[in-house]
Formats: sequence, C-alpha cells, structure tokens
Amino acid sequence: MKRIRWETPARRIPAHPYRDSAVFYAILAGVFVGVTALTGGNVGNSVIIGAALFVVATTYSWWRWRERIRQQGEEQ
Repeated sequence: MKRIRWETPARRIPAHPYRDSAVFYAILAGVFVGVTALTGGNVGNSVIIGAALFVVATTYSWWRWRERIRQQGEEQ
C-alpha cells in the first residue's frame, strides 16, 4: 500500500514571537475577565484565574518558541 505524505512548508518565525504571544494571551485573559463581569460572575476570582492562565499559556508559548528558534539555529 502506498502512503501519500504532504510536507508542509516551514513557516517563518515572526519578528517578535515572545511579545506577540504575550499580547495575545493578555487579550484572551482580558476577554475571560470581561465575559465574567458581563455575566455577573465573581470578578475577583476571574482576575486571579485569568492571570494564572495568562502566566501558564505565555510560559508554554515562550518555551515552544525558544525550542523552535534553537532548532532552526541548529539546522542552519
């Protein structure tokens, strides 16, 4: 049986990957807090949860960017 594989072209790394991911996750955390406030939820708890989610998501994203940049440096 023949298998078909499509190779995706390597995407280039953005000019500011760390800043972009931090801004993106800050916006998502703000949306989370905003939705909680609009629906009448506990805003204090949502700020704490949103901040924790921001830190976890940004840390993971930065780690992945660091690995990708390191890997690209090894290939060159």
